[in-house]
Amino acid sequence: MNAKSAISKEIFAPHDERMLGAVQVKRRTKKKIPFLATGGQGEYLTYICLSAVCFSLCSVTNKKPAQASITKVKQFEGSTSFVRRTQWMLEQLRQVNGIDPNRDSPEFDLLFENAFDQWVANTASEKCTFFQVLHHTCQRYLTDKKPEFINCQSKIMGGNSILHSAADSVTSAVQKASQALNERGERLGRAEEKTEELKNSAQQFAETAHKVRLGQDK
Repeated sequence: MNAKSAISKEIFAPHDERMLGAVQVKRRTKKKIPFLATGGQGEYLTYICLSAVCFSLCSVTNKKPAQASITKVKQFEGSTSFVRRTQWMLEQLRQVNGIDPNRDSPEFDLLFENAFDQWVANTASEKCTFFQVLHHTCQRYLTDKKPEFINCQSKIMGGNSILHSAADSVTSAVQKASQALNERGERLGRAEEKTEELKNSAQQFAETAHKVRLGQDK
């Protein structure tokens, strides 16, 4: 089981949450530590996770999340378990900064109502995928105070999104199925009309034959 699957199972599943996306990060700038702070827990890995309760990604449903949030999760050196740290409601997210809209870059910033963090993702690809999921979730489920996405590549904001591609595939499949049913209905309708015509012709032939027979009998 990879780290993200383990986080989903260990951190979110017990609380009936569904993890929608995650990105492994490290700070781009060192966090200032108070002079008197002691007793640190050593090295650790950090993940920024997007999760929701009562959430569905299905494009044909209007079901909305009761709660969506962004959570900082850590895994300390020498431990196989994960620890939930800071958590923000999605509504508290004010700005997502992709740093450079002209190249694949792993750097990004997240600005919340009461916090600001500068991060470097494990890879630029991992950041891009997380941004696509985050942007899609914000646009679909936040009605007010949507966060501003700045300095982001166009593929994050629109047509090349993996989620939009999946939604387009579903829509296309539904349209094709509907067209096939309509065509089948038309074929059945034409078959019924043809059957009715044959039935009428047979009936007319039978009536004519009956009249001819009566005339012969006379």
